[in-house]
Amino acid sequence: MAKIVVIGGGWSGCAAAIIAVKAGAEVTLLERTDMLLGTGLVGGIMRNNGRFTAAEEMIAMGGGDLFKICDENARHKNIHFPGHEHATLYDIAATHGAVLNYIKGLGIKIVFQARVTQVSVENESIISVTDAQGRTFEGDAFIDTTGTAGPMNNCTKYGNGCAMCILRCPSFGGRVSVAGLAGLKEMVGKKPNGSIGAMSGSCKLYKESLSKEIQKELNTKGVCIVPIPDELIEDHLDVKACQQYALEEFKSNIILLDTGHAKLMSPYFTLERLRKIPGFENARYEDPYAGGKGNSMRYFDMAYRDNHLKVEGLNNLFCGGEKAGLLVGHTEAIVTGTLAGHNSVRCALGMDLLQLPEDLAVGDAISYVKKAMATEEGMGKKYTFSGSVYFERMKKLGMYTTDISEIESKVTSLSLKDVFNKKLAKA
Repeated sequence: MAKIVVIGGGWSGCAAAIIAVKAGAEVTLLERTDMLLGTGLVGGIMRNNGRFTAAEEMIAMGGGDLFKICDENARHKNIHFPGHEHATLYDIAATHGAVLNYIKGLGIKIVFQARVTQVSVENESIISVTDAQGRTFEGDAFIDTTGTAGPMNNCTKYGNGCAMCILRCPSFGGRVSVAGLAGLKEMVGKKPNGSIGAMSGSCKLYKESLSKEIQKELNTKGVCIVPIPDELIEDHLDVKACQQYALEEFKSNIILLDTGHAKLMSPYFTLERLRKIPGFENARYEDPYAGGKGNSMRYFDMAYRDNHLKVEGLNNLFCGGEKAGLLVGHTEAIVTGTLAGHNSVRCALGMDLLQLPEDLAVGDAISYVKKAMATEEGMGKKYTFSGSVYFERMKKLGMYTTDISEIESKVTSLSLKDVFNKKLAKA
Protein backbone atom coordinates (compact mmCIF):
# COMPACT_ATOMS: atom_id res chain seq x y z
CA MET A 1 0.00 0.00 0.00
CA ALA A 2 1.32 3.43 -0.96
CA LYS A 3 2.16 5.70 1.98
CA ILE A 4 1.35 9.38 1.42
CA VAL A 5 2.23 12.22 3.80
CA VAL A 6 0.37 15.52 3.38
CA ILE A 7 1.89 18.54 5.10
CA GLY A 8 -0.65 21.31 5.71
CA GLY A 9 -4.30 20.79 6.65
CA GLY A 10 -6.01 23.66 4.83
CA TRP A 11 -8.59 23.10 2.11
CA SER A 12 -5.93 21.86 -0.30
CA GLY A 13 -4.33 19.47 2.17
CA CYS A 14 -7.70 18.06 3.18
CA ALA A 15 -8.61 17.52 -0.48
CA ALA A 16 -5.25 15.84 -1.16
CA ALA A 17 -5.64 13.52 1.81
CA ILE A 18 -9.20 12.54 0.88
CA ILE A 19 -8.36 11.77 -2.74
CA ALA A 20 -5.17 9.87 -1.85
CA VAL A 21 -7.02 7.57 0.56
CA LYS A 22 -9.79 7.03 -2.02
CA ALA A 23 -7.04 6.00 -4.46
CA GLY A 24 -6.04 3.28 -1.99
CA ALA A 25 -3.18 4.88 -0.05
CA GLU A 26 -2.37 4.99 3.63
CA VAL A 27 -2.48 8.71 4.41
CA THR A 28 -1.05 10.83 7.20
CA LEU A 29 -2.10 14.49 7.37
CA LEU A 30 0.20 16.81 9.33
CA GLU A 31 -1.24 20.12 10.49
CA ARG A 32 0.83 22.89 12.11
CA THR A 33 -2.04 24.16 14.33
CA ASP A 34 -4.84 22.46 16.27
CA MET A 35 -7.56 22.80 13.59
CA LEU A 36 -8.01 21.96 9.93
CA LEU A 37 -8.99 24.27 7.04
CA GLY A 38 -6.54 27.12 7.65
CA THR A 39 -8.05 30.32 6.26
CA GLY A 40 -11.13 28.25 5.43
CA LEU A 41 -12.01 28.54 9.11
CA VAL A 42 -13.01 32.14 8.39
CA GLY A 43 -13.70 31.87 4.65
CA GLY A 44 -17.11 30.88 3.42
CA ILE A 45 -17.57 31.80 -0.26
CA MET A 46 -18.11 29.00 -2.78
CA ARG A 47 -19.66 28.62 -6.25
CA ASN A 48 -19.53 32.33 -7.17
CA ASN A 49 -19.14 32.92 -10.91
CA GLY A 50 -16.79 30.39 -12.56
CA ARG A 51 -16.26 28.55 -9.29
CA PHE A 52 -19.64 26.93 -9.92
CA THR A 53 -18.27 25.42 -13.14
CA ALA A 54 -15.04 24.30 -11.48
CA ALA A 55 -16.86 22.71 -8.55
CA GLU A 56 -19.18 20.76 -10.84
CA GLU A 57 -16.27 19.58 -12.99
CA MET A 58 -14.61 18.18 -9.89
CA ILE A 59 -17.84 16.58 -8.69
CA ALA A 60 -18.26 14.88 -12.07
CA MET A 61 -14.71 13.56 -11.82
CA GLY A 62 -15.33 12.15 -8.34
CA GLY A 63 -13.43 14.86 -6.49
CA GLY A 64 -16.41 16.67 -5.04
CA ASP A 65 -16.34 15.47 -1.43
CA LEU A 66 -15.49 18.86 0.09
CA PHE A 67 -17.80 20.80 -2.23
CA LYS A 68 -20.68 18.60 -1.12
CA ILE A 69 -19.81 19.20 2.54
CA CYS A 70 -19.85 22.95 1.94
CA ASP A 71 -23.22 22.67 0.17
CA GLU A 72 -24.63 20.63 3.06
CA ASN A 73 -23.42 23.22 5.58
CA ALA A 74 -24.46 26.32 3.66
CA ARG A 75 -26.05 29.26 5.44
CA HIS A 76 -27.14 30.78 2.12
CA LYS A 77 -27.29 29.58 -1.48
CA ASN A 78 -27.64 31.40 -4.79
CA ILE A 79 -26.87 34.85 -3.41
CA HIS A 80 -25.70 37.83 -5.45
CA PHE A 81 -23.37 40.69 -4.56
CA PRO A 82 -21.48 43.18 -6.75
CA GLY A 83 -19.69 41.38 -9.56
CA HIS A 84 -20.68 37.93 -8.30
CA GLU A 85 -23.57 35.60 -9.02
CA HIS A 86 -25.04 32.38 -7.55
CA ALA A 87 -22.67 32.22 -4.55
CA THR A 88 -22.98 29.73 -1.72
CA LEU A 89 -21.90 30.81 1.77
CA TYR A 90 -20.91 27.92 4.00
CA ASP A 91 -21.27 28.12 7.77
CA ILE A 92 -17.80 28.63 9.23
CA ALA A 93 -18.82 27.07 12.57
CA ALA A 94 -20.37 23.88 11.21
CA THR A 95 -18.09 23.17 8.26
CA HIS A 96 -14.88 22.49 10.19
CA GLY A 97 -16.49 19.76 12.28
CA ALA A 98 -18.10 18.21 9.22
CA VAL A 99 -14.76 18.07 7.37
CA LEU A 100 -12.89 16.76 10.42
CA ASN A 101 -15.39 13.96 10.99
CA TYR A 102 -15.44 13.04 7.31
CA ILE A 103 -11.65 12.78 7.15
CA LYS A 104 -11.48 10.73 10.34
CA GLY A 105 -14.18 8.44 8.95
CA LEU A 106 -12.01 7.68 5.92
CA GLY A 107 -9.24 6.39 8.19
CA ILE A 108 -6.83 9.24 7.51
CA LYS A 109 -4.37 9.76 10.36
CA ILE A 110 -4.38 13.41 11.45
CA VAL A 111 -1.49 14.74 13.51
CA PHE A 112 -2.10 18.20 14.94
CA GLN A 113 0.60 20.62 16.11
CA ALA A 114 3.02 18.96 13.70
CA ARG A 115 5.10 21.84 12.35
CA VAL A 116 7.56 20.25 9.95
CA THR A 117 11.08 21.64 10.39
CA GLN A 118 13.27 19.05 8.67
CA VAL A 119 13.18 17.12 5.38
CA SER A 120 15.36 14.11 4.59
CA VAL A 121 16.23 13.68 0.91
CA GLU A 122 18.06 10.84 -0.82
CA ASN A 123 18.63 10.52 -4.58
CA GLU A 124 16.30 13.47 -5.28
CA SER A 125 13.42 11.84 -3.37
CA ILE A 126 12.05 12.77 0.06
CA ILE A 127 12.41 9.88 2.50
CA SER A 128 10.84 11.49 5.56
CA VAL A 129 9.86 14.72 7.27
CA THR A 130 10.38 15.58 10.93
CA ASP A 131 8.39 18.03 13.04
CA ALA A 132 9.46 20.41 15.79
CA GLN A 133 8.70 17.75 18.42
CA GLY A 134 11.13 15.32 16.82
CA ARG A 135 8.50 13.03 15.33
CA THR A 136 9.49 11.55 11.98
CA PHE A 137 7.04 10.58 9.24
CA GLU A 138 8.13 8.37 6.36
CA GLY A 139 6.31 8.05 3.05
CA ASP A 140 6.50 7.03 -0.58
CA ALA A 141 5.29 10.44 -1.74
CA PHE A 142 4.72 13.78 -0.05
CA ILE A 143 2.41 16.74 -0.69
CA ASP A 144 3.31 20.31 0.26
CA THR A 145 0.09 22.20 1.05
CA THR A 146 1.65 24.52 3.61
CA GLY A 147 0.30 27.64 1.92
CA THR A 148 2.07 30.93 1.26
CA ALA A 149 0.77 33.24 4.01
CA GLY A 150 3.06 34.78 6.60
CA PRO A 151 4.92 34.03 8.74
CA MET A 152 5.06 37.06 11.01
CA ASN A 153 8.29 38.49 9.63
CA ASN A 154 6.74 38.72 6.15
CA CYS A 155 3.57 40.34 7.50
CA THR A 156 5.75 42.87 9.31
CA LYS A 157 8.18 43.51 6.47
CA TYR A 158 5.69 43.64 3.58
CA GLY A 159 2.40 44.41 5.35
CA ASN A 160 1.19 46.33 8.39
CA GLY A 161 2.54 43.93 11.00
CA CYS A 162 1.02 40.80 12.55
CA ALA A 163 -2.75 41.33 12.54
CA MET A 164 -3.40 38.28 14.78
CA CYS A 165 -5.21 36.25 12.13
CA ILE A 166 -6.63 32.71 12.18
CA LEU A 167 -3.23 31.25 11.18
CA ARG A 168 -2.02 32.00 14.74
CA CYS A 169 1.71 32.04 14.02
CA PRO A 170 2.66 33.34 17.50
CA SER A 171 1.01 30.30 19.10
CA PHE A 172 1.97 27.47 16.74
CA GLY A 173 4.99 28.84 14.90
CA GLY A 174 4.99 30.29 11.43
CA ARG A 175 4.46 28.48 8.16
CA VAL A 176 7.43 26.42 6.96
CA SER A 177 7.76 25.38 3.30
CA VAL A 178 8.56 21.71 2.70
CA ALA A 179 9.97 22.50 -0.74
CA GLY A 180 12.11 25.21 0.82
CA LEU A 181 13.38 22.88 3.53
CA ALA A 182 14.37 20.45 0.77
CA GLY A 183 16.57 23.17 -0.70
CA LEU A 184 14.43 24.01 -3.71
CA LYS A 185 14.19 27.50 -5.17
CA GLU A 186 10.73 29.07 -4.86
CA MET A 187 8.82 32.06 -6.23
CA VAL A 188 7.37 35.17 -4.60
CA GLY A 189 4.28 36.92 -5.91
CA LYS A 190 4.10 40.64 -6.50
CA LYS A 191 1.50 43.36 -6.69
CA PRO A 192 1.06 45.21 -10.02
CA ASN A 193 3.30 47.99 -8.72
CA GLY A 194 6.13 45.49 -8.18
CA SER A 195 6.00 45.33 -4.39
CA ILE A 196 6.22 41.92 -2.71
CA GLY A 197 3.27 39.77 -1.64
CA ALA A 198 -0.43 40.56 -1.36
CA MET A 199 -2.77 41.11 1.57
CA SER A 200 -5.68 38.81 2.38
CA GLY A 201 -8.80 40.38 0.93
CA SER A 202 -11.40 40.22 3.70
CA CYS A 203 -11.82 40.44 7.45
CA LYS A 204 -14.56 39.22 9.73
CA LEU A 205 -16.68 41.25 12.13
CA TYR A 206 -18.43 39.84 15.17
CA LYS A 207 -21.94 39.86 13.71
CA GLU A 208 -23.65 40.51 17.03
CA SER A 209 -21.65 43.73 17.43
CA LEU A 210 -23.54 45.26 14.50
CA SER A 211 -26.98 46.89 14.56
CA LYS A 212 -30.08 44.69 14.74
CA GLU A 213 -31.08 45.90 11.27
CA ILE A 214 -27.79 44.77 9.71
CA GLN A 215 -27.95 41.45 11.54
CA LYS A 216 -31.47 40.83 10.27
CA GLU A 217 -30.54 41.58 6.67
CA LEU A 218 -27.52 39.29 6.87
CA ASN A 219 -29.48 36.46 8.44
CA THR A 220 -32.31 36.66 5.92
CA LYS A 221 -30.54 37.65 2.68
CA GLY A 222 -26.93 36.60 3.28
CA VAL A 223 -25.61 39.95 2.10
CA CYS A 224 -25.82 43.53 3.35
CA ILE A 225 -24.48 46.55 1.43
CA VAL A 226 -24.02 49.83 3.31
CA PRO A 227 -22.85 52.97 1.46
CA ILE A 228 -19.80 54.63 3.02
CA PRO A 229 -19.95 58.42 3.45
CA ASP A 230 -17.37 60.03 1.16
CA GLU A 231 -15.29 61.37 4.02
CA LEU A 232 -14.92 57.85 5.52
CA ILE A 233 -13.92 55.92 2.38
CA GLU A 234 -10.67 53.93 2.54
CA ASP A 235 -9.14 52.60 -0.67
CA HIS A 236 -7.30 49.30 -0.19
CA LEU A 237 -8.22 47.68 -3.50
CA ASP A 238 -4.67 47.52 -4.86
CA VAL A 239 -3.24 45.54 -1.93
CA LYS A 240 -5.83 42.74 -2.12
CA ALA A 241 -4.83 39.19 -2.99
CA CYS A 242 -8.46 38.67 -4.01
CA GLN A 243 -8.59 40.87 -7.10
CA GLN A 244 -12.02 39.46 -8.00
CA TYR A 245 -13.31 41.69 -5.19
CA ALA A 246 -11.21 44.73 -6.15
CA LEU A 247 -14.17 46.47 -7.80
CA GLU A 248 -15.21 50.08 -7.29
CA GLU A 249 -18.32 48.97 -5.37
CA PHE A 250 -16.08 47.39 -2.73
CA LYS A 251 -14.42 50.76 -2.09
CA SER A 252 -17.55 52.92 -1.87
CA ASN A 253 -19.65 50.44 0.15
CA ILE A 254 -19.29 48.21 3.16
CA ILE A 255 -20.17 44.83 1.66
CA LEU A 256 -20.94 42.17 4.25
CA LEU A 257 -21.58 38.46 3.69
CA ASP A 258 -23.10 36.15 6.29
CA THR A 259 -20.82 33.17 6.95
CA GLY A 260 -21.66 33.06 10.65
CA HIS A 261 -19.46 36.08 11.12
CA ALA A 262 -20.11 39.22 9.10
CA LYS A 263 -17.49 38.88 6.37
CA LEU A 264 -16.29 42.39 5.48
CA MET A 265 -14.99 42.41 1.91
CA SER A 266 -12.02 44.66 2.58
CA PRO A 267 -8.50 43.63 3.68
CA TYR A 268 -8.82 46.00 6.63
CA PHE A 269 -10.77 49.08 7.68
CA THR A 270 -9.79 51.48 10.46
CA LEU A 271 -12.00 50.62 13.41
CA GLU A 272 -12.46 54.20 14.61
CA ARG A 273 -13.59 55.20 11.12
CA LEU A 274 -15.80 52.12 10.71
CA ARG A 275 -17.63 52.95 13.94
CA LYS A 276 -18.69 56.30 12.49
CA ILE A 277 -20.84 54.53 9.90
CA PRO A 278 -24.46 54.03 11.06
CA GLY A 279 -25.01 50.47 12.25
CA PHE A 280 -21.33 49.90 13.05
CA GLU A 281 -21.06 52.01 16.22
CA ASN A 282 -20.10 48.99 18.34
CA ALA A 283 -18.32 46.93 15.67
CA ARG A 284 -15.42 44.67 16.64
CA TYR A 285 -13.19 42.35 14.63
CA GLU A 286 -13.13 38.57 14.96
CA ASP A 287 -10.52 37.86 12.27
CA PRO A 288 -7.99 39.20 12.19
CA TYR A 289 -8.30 40.68 15.67
CA ALA A 290 -6.40 43.72 14.42
CA GLY A 291 -8.54 44.04 11.29
CA GLY A 292 -8.54 47.79 11.77
CA LYS A 293 -4.81 47.82 11.07
CA GLY A 294 -4.03 45.13 8.50
CA ASN A 295 -4.27 41.48 7.49
CA SER A 296 -2.07 38.52 6.68
CA MET A 297 0.37 38.78 3.77
CA ARG A 298 0.40 36.00 1.17
CA TYR A 299 2.09 34.56 -1.92
CA PHE A 300 5.55 33.89 -0.54
CA ASP A 301 7.36 30.63 -1.33
CA MET A 302 5.38 29.25 -4.27
CA ALA A 303 6.78 26.07 -5.81
CA TYR A 304 8.01 25.57 -9.34
CA ARG A 305 5.79 22.72 -10.53
CA ASP A 306 4.53 20.99 -13.65
CA ASN A 307 0.91 20.53 -14.70
CA HIS A 308 0.70 17.23 -12.79
CA LEU A 309 1.44 19.42 -9.73
CA LYS A 310 4.72 17.60 -9.14
CA VAL A 311 7.31 19.96 -7.71
CA GLU A 312 10.28 20.41 -10.02
CA GLY A 313 13.56 19.16 -8.58
CA LEU A 314 12.24 16.21 -6.57
CA ASN A 315 10.84 12.87 -7.70
CA ASN A 316 8.08 12.46 -5.14
CA LEU A 317 6.94 15.88 -3.92
CA PHE A 318 3.64 17.38 -5.09
CA CYS A 319 1.97 20.66 -4.20
CA GLY A 320 -1.51 22.17 -3.95
CA GLY A 321 -3.26 25.36 -2.97
CA GLU A 322 -1.25 28.57 -3.06
CA LYS A 323 1.96 26.53 -3.12
CA ALA A 324 0.95 25.66 -6.71
CA GLY A 325 0.95 29.30 -7.79
CA LEU A 326 -1.02 32.53 -7.87
CA LEU A 327 -4.41 30.84 -7.53
CA VAL A 328 -6.81 32.54 -5.12
CA GLY A 329 -9.56 30.86 -3.14
CA HIS A 330 -10.93 27.74 -1.47
CA THR A 331 -12.27 26.23 -4.70
CA GLU A 332 -8.89 26.68 -6.35
CA ALA A 333 -7.18 25.06 -3.34
CA ILE A 334 -9.51 22.05 -3.44
CA VAL A 335 -8.98 21.61 -7.19
CA THR A 336 -5.19 21.59 -6.96
CA GLY A 337 -5.15 19.52 -3.77
CA THR A 338 -7.34 16.92 -5.44
CA LEU A 339 -5.01 16.50 -8.41
CA ALA A 340 -1.91 16.50 -6.19
CA GLY A 341 -3.42 13.82 -3.94
CA HIS A 342 -4.32 11.60 -6.88
CA ASN A 343 -0.95 11.97 -8.60
CA SER A 344 0.97 11.33 -5.40
CA VAL A 345 -0.51 7.83 -5.33
CA ARG A 346 0.20 7.32 -9.02
CA CYS A 347 3.80 8.35 -8.34
CA ALA A 348 4.13 5.97 -5.39
CA LEU A 349 2.80 3.10 -7.53
CA GLY A 350 5.03 3.89 -10.48
CA MET A 351 2.11 4.86 -12.72
CA ASP A 352 1.92 7.61 -15.33
CA LEU A 353 0.72 10.90 -13.83
CA LEU A 354 -2.61 12.50 -14.72
CA GLN A 355 -2.78 15.93 -16.34
CA LEU A 356 -6.24 17.46 -16.47
CA PRO A 357 -7.05 18.50 -20.05
CA GLU A 358 -7.33 22.14 -21.01
CA ASP A 359 -10.83 21.38 -22.31
CA LEU A 360 -11.90 21.67 -18.67
CA ALA A 361 -11.70 24.93 -16.71
CA VAL A 362 -9.81 23.20 -13.91
CA GLY A 363 -7.19 21.81 -16.29
CA ASP A 364 -6.89 25.03 -18.25
CA ALA A 365 -6.42 27.08 -15.07
CA ILE A 366 -3.55 24.90 -13.82
CA SER A 367 -1.81 25.13 -17.20
CA TYR A 368 -2.58 28.81 -17.82
CA VAL A 369 -1.32 29.98 -14.43
CA LYS A 370 1.95 28.08 -14.88
CA LYS A 371 2.50 29.82 -18.23
CA ALA A 372 1.51 33.23 -16.85
CA MET A 373 3.91 32.91 -13.92
CA ALA A 374 6.81 32.52 -16.34
CA THR A 375 6.40 36.23 -17.21
CA GLU A 376 7.01 39.33 -15.12
CA GLU A 377 3.56 40.67 -15.97
CA GLY A 378 1.90 37.40 -14.99
CA MET A 379 3.64 37.38 -11.60
CA GLY A 380 1.93 40.68 -10.81
CA LYS A 381 -1.58 39.21 -11.17
CA LYS A 382 -3.80 36.78 -9.25
CA TYR A 383 -5.99 34.08 -10.81
CA THR A 384 -9.36 32.71 -9.79
CA PHE A 385 -12.41 31.09 -11.35
CA SER A 386 -14.54 33.77 -9.72
CA GLY A 387 -13.31 36.98 -11.30
CA SER A 388 -10.59 39.17 -12.73
CA VAL A 389 -8.19 37.77 -15.36
CA TYR A 390 -9.04 34.08 -15.31
CA PHE A 391 -12.83 34.37 -15.14
CA GLU A 392 -12.69 36.64 -18.18
CA ARG A 393 -10.67 33.94 -19.92
CA MET A 394 -13.28 31.32 -18.98
CA LYS A 395 -16.03 33.39 -20.52
CA LYS A 396 -14.02 34.14 -23.65
CA LEU A 397 -13.30 30.42 -24.18
CA GLY A 398 -16.92 29.44 -23.51
CA MET A 399 -15.99 27.43 -20.43
CA TYR A 400 -18.24 29.20 -17.95
CA THR A 401 -21.56 27.46 -17.50
CA THR A 402 -23.98 26.56 -14.72
CA ASP A 403 -25.52 23.73 -16.76
CA ILE A 404 -24.60 20.68 -14.68
CA SER A 405 -25.65 18.16 -17.33
CA GLU A 406 -23.44 19.94 -19.87
CA ILE A 407 -20.49 19.75 -17.49
CA GLU A 408 -21.10 16.05 -16.77
CA SER A 409 -21.30 15.30 -20.49
CA LYS A 410 -17.99 17.04 -21.16
CA VAL A 411 -16.23 15.19 -18.34
CA THR A 412 -17.66 11.89 -19.56
CA SER A 413 -16.57 12.59 -23.16
CA LEU A 414 -13.01 13.10 -21.87
CA SER A 415 -13.13 9.67 -20.15
CA LEU A 416 -12.69 11.32 -16.75
CA LYS A 417 -16.02 10.46 -15.12
CA ASP A 418 -15.33 9.46 -11.48
CA VAL A 419 -11.58 9.26 -12.12
CA PHE A 420 -10.89 10.47 -8.56
CA ASN A 421 -13.21 7.88 -7.05
CA LYS A 422 -11.28 4.90 -8.35
CA LYS A 423 -8.76 2.86 -6.38
CA LEU A 424 -5.42 2.78 -8.15
CA ALA A 425 -3.28 -0.30 -8.62
CA LYS A 426 -0.03 -1.12 -10.38
CA ALA A 427 -0.59 -2.32 -13.94
